[in-house]
Amino acid sequence: MKNLFIVSALSVVVLFITSGFTFGTMQTASALTWNWNYAAAGVTANGTFTTNDTPDSLGFYQIYEITGIRNGETITGLQPVSIPIPGNEPYHVDNLISSHSPQLTVKGFGYTTATGNYCSPFFADFLPKPGYLEVFSVPPFVTGAENFGIEDSELSINFSATIITKP
Repeated sequence: MKNLFIVSALSVVVLFITSGFTFGTMQTASALTWNWNYAAAGVTANGTFTTNDTPDSLGFYQIYEITGIRNGETITGLQPVSIPIPGNEPYHVDNLISSHSPQLTVKGFGYTTATGNYCSPFFADFLPKPGYLEVFSVPPFVTGAENFGIEDSELSINFSATIITKP
């Protein structure tokens, strides 16, 4: 009789736990989709971001996926957080975006393109007239931001991003 009671009690517990999964009482993760773009003399880039759906205390969302093109070249991936793009060490990215100005932090986001080039748009709050810049880095990469090659650049850009889907 005692064993029957234990088996019955366990069955009720298992049923209660699995009904939570079945009836949807568990919360699911949500995401936001954004359109983004920027331009400068000789440069156009645009695409989409996927971010978390809750901003941090400063109003920034974490970017965790990117798609798009830069000057007709496919963007192939997002640079990991806290890692600088090659050729722009020691300036690591944080991959944060805000719906309010400034939309990027001084660390910005980073991405790679199909031919192995890297880009990092960011907000330069340290300039006399703060604004957005893009660092563009082309192989071969030489460690240190002061070691730009002739193909590398740091340009002033016009940046914009807008949320297009909400959970």
